[in-house]
Amino acid sequence: MSLSQHVIAVTEELVAPILEEENLELVEIEYKKEGSNWFLRVYIDKEGGVDIEDCGRVSEKLSKKLDEIDPIPGAYFLEVSSPGAERPLKKEQDFERAVGKHVHVTTYEPINGSKVFEGELVSYDGKQLEIKEAKASALIPRDKVASARLAIVF
Repeated sequence: MSLSQHVIAVTEELVAPILEEENLELVEIEYKKEGSNWFLRVYIDKEGGVDIEDCGRVSEKLSKKLDEIDPIPGAYFLEVSSPGAERPLKKEQDFERAVGKHVHVTTYEPINGSKVFEGELVSYDGKQLEIKEAKASALIPRDKVASARLAIVF
């Protein structure tokens, strides 16, 4: 297990009870180097969205737990925030909640000659996504999805 994977796993274990207590959901955890600095980012959400107070409470509680067990060598910045309007879709429930919304999906291999799809997520049955694009609909097997996120329509 790499250091990043270890830090993410430990952070997930520490933050889970905090999020449960606060009625919040874990979206994603990142631990990566940008320039000369390391960042531990925890993205949280709830129905209706999170606010600065939610992020502050989680950050304060998680910071204390991280300080107690000190799983990360060296200095890093802890950031707790909302995933934003273009929230990533990772878990089954993310895809289920995104039905009827505009999404951006990339695949590991071409489907109908394309690896990028953007349009309305018409349906998701646990095995495949149906995306209605401007000209046609595409059926995308879930196991072929490399990345997916909500997309803003201008």
